[in-house]
Amino acid sequence: MSPYDEKIKAEEVKAEMLKAYPTKVARKRARQIILNEVQAGDVVPEIKANTRTIPGIITMRGCSYAGCKGVVLGPTRDIVHITHGPIGCSFYSWLTRRNQTRPEKATDANYMPYALSTDMQEEQIIFGGEKKLKQAIDEAVALFNPKAIGIYATCPVGLIGDDVHAVAREMEEKYPHINIFGFSCEGYKGVSQSAGHHIANNKVFTDVVGLTHNRKPGKFVVNLLGEYNIGGDAFEIDRIFEKCGITVQATFSGNSVYEEFISAHMADLNMVMCHRSINYMADMMEKKYGIPWFKVNFIGAESTAKSLRKLADYYGDKELTARIETVIAEEMPAVKIVQDEIKPRCEGKIAMMFVGGSRAHHYQDLFNEIGMKTVSAGYEFAHRDDYEGRKVLPSIEVDADTRNIEELTVQPDPQSYKARLDETRKTTLAAKGMALNDYEGMMAQMDNGSLVIDDLNHHEAEVLIEKYHPDIFCAGVKEKYVVQKYGIPMKQLHSYDYGGPYAGFKGAVNFYKEIDRMINTKIWGMIKAPWDIHPQVVAKYGWE
Repeated sequence: MSPYDEKIKAEEVKAEMLKAYPTKVARKRARQIILNEVQAGDVVPEIKANTRTIPGIITMRGCSYAGCKGVVLGPTRDIVHITHGPIGCSFYSWLTRRNQTRPEKATDANYMPYALSTDMQEEQIIFGGEKKLKQAIDEAVALFNPKAIGIYATCPVGLIGDDVHAVAREMEEKYPHINIFGFSCEGYKGVSQSAGHHIANNKVFTDVVGLTHNRKPGKFVVNLLGEYNIGGDAFEIDRIFEKCGITVQATFSGNSVYEEFISAHMADLNMVMCHRSINYMADMMEKKYGIPWFKVNFIGAESTAKSLRKLADYYGDKELTARIETVIAEEMPAVKIVQDEIKPRCEGKIAMMFVGGSRAHHYQDLFNEIGMKTVSAGYEFAHRDDYEGRKVLPSIEVDADTRNIEELTVQPDPQSYKARLDETRKTTLAAKGMALNDYEGMMAQMDNGSLVIDDLNHHEAEVLIEKYHPDIFCAGVKEKYVVQKYGIPMKQLHSYDYGGPYAGFKGAVNFYKEIDRMINTKIWGMIKAPWDIHPQVVAKYGWE
């Protein structure tokens, strides 16, 4: 199919999606379903993003609490996380993302297996739950005596007015050796889990980062931001860094510990994986401590090699450059063997992916490496800059939902600020094509005529499947079983089901094999969807 024919099909699919909606809803969704057209200078169409999901539509999104506790803070093993709210919220965020950790010693603290909650009941909803929260903190201290405790507010906490920050201050006076901090991450804040990311970034930045000044030994010391060690991804990245002679000061927050957070400002550089969830931290650390950042991608063998070379260019050290090239040369042959074996069976097949963070972007590289094409992709909780690139930031309107999230005013720290790069070095790096503090967005790398869809819903997913018949559909657990009932293999990219790691060189090999198994098995062709066998209930809207 030619690019022009693909555009015609994409237009037909978009029209099919929109015709089921009332006029006002269709008008809004039309701005969130975009036919990609990349023009000179990576100029792409404008997409409407970070806007409220329309009531009644079955969205794939999560809530602010999920973004704060479940995504950003959850992978940290030695912070005690207390969910202030009903037990369901705590249970929902308990190891559901398969964040792995690896304590160095058997005696090292690891609280990730625990789900701690105040278990609010009707009594606390009526009379307030602060007393029960204080009791929970007392109990947590008695059990674990941790270095830090995080308190996470859920929807009812915000509705009844419990002040988790006041409780944190009071309990910190009682236990001065413990850093206790609260997050106002009630689920209803913002339009998606993205609000929770921002809230988590703000509080960790103000209450945690910069408390000690212990730099890890090493010539090249970096932070890795937006990597959450799902399925062991961070272990593979750490392995590669160690081979290259690179020291990781802190990871935010896969396989992370509190001591790394409090000294993260001592690094030379911040490398950002998931732009949406952690770009706030990268920007604030540069303003306060002088640490520059750039975007990296360790998903895909070629992308991993490219990111390592980018790091070598940043330092401009011949020894590091040579060592990185040696590591790439050592790792790529094993990748190439599996790639050459699998590519003939996968080439020309099509994929779709609708995932949070940067995964809907990053994983397209892995599919490209085995000859597969992504015809449609989108994010659950992205902002326009995640799609179009950070160049659009000045034109993004600040709405009421965005104002609901505190925007910190950050100034250079009088003691700890240190510019890592002078203007001459910045000019040199720019001449090499290195974009500091920038992200080009997902759309610039996607083919013309592909469909980019923000906040995909259940109805639109079904239209995509029926019209394109993809060879694989990548999304989250909420979508998994409906997709499989269509006879389409579904790869869960939020927590990898039981697979991984998929990052780095060995992760690429794992992913190639997994996708080959999934799309080339004959079992999917034997599945008959229940709605193809039994009649469905059909109804009409009242306005029709």
